[in-house]
Amino acid sequence: MRMSELSRLSGVSVTTIKYYLREGLLPAGRQLSATQAEYDGNHLRRLRLIRVLTGVRGLSVSATREALGALAEHAGDTHRLLGLTLGSIGPAGDAAEDSTERTEVDALVEELGWDVHGSAPARATLAETLGSLRDLGVPFDRNALVSYARLAERTAVLDLGQLDRIDDPLELAERALLLTVLLEPALMALRRMAQENESARRHGGGRR
Repeated sequence: MRMSELSRLSGVSVTTIKYYLREGLLPAGRQLSATQAEYDGNHLRRLRLIRVLTGVRGLSVSATREALGALAEHAGDTHRLLGLTLGSIGPAGDAAEDSTERTEVDALVEELGWDVHGSAPARATLAETLGSLRDLGVPFDRNALVSYARLAERTAVLDLGQLDRIDDPLELAERALLLTVLLEPALMALRRMAQENESARRHGGGRR
């Protein structure tokens, strides 16, 4: 396909495609003449992934270039690829700050039997959340998180089950990002609706 067709199918302007080509995010097409090149499905998939990385993940151009390079390097390792795509693996050498909450999170992960990278940003996020709750006087510890963690396990099974039959690494990365990042607000909305329903069941007395 020509660049105009690539632009139409991807939803990315020709100007932006040329910029991605100059920045090395998108490989050059097959040269047909001095001014014309031909592109294929791999360019389209990569372009869609770039849109997701910059638009959904909010990565800069340089960070996107690094992410794409890492994805290409680990294209045959689905577990590593998903970790890099979803941001669940932190930068090499990242040291988490030691704290009571971090120790609790590490103990929780061990209790659950989860295989989670030691530098996973989610560990730090969870520790910070526990610290914030305690600062506000809310008695919440890792034991209270176990039931939530089991619900999260079931969600993860649903998430990754939708990726089982995807072999192309670029398509896999794109779909994983869309299902995870874009679906998170929908999951939060379902939680709020379920809370309203439970409140009506417990306290509504038949009122809507």
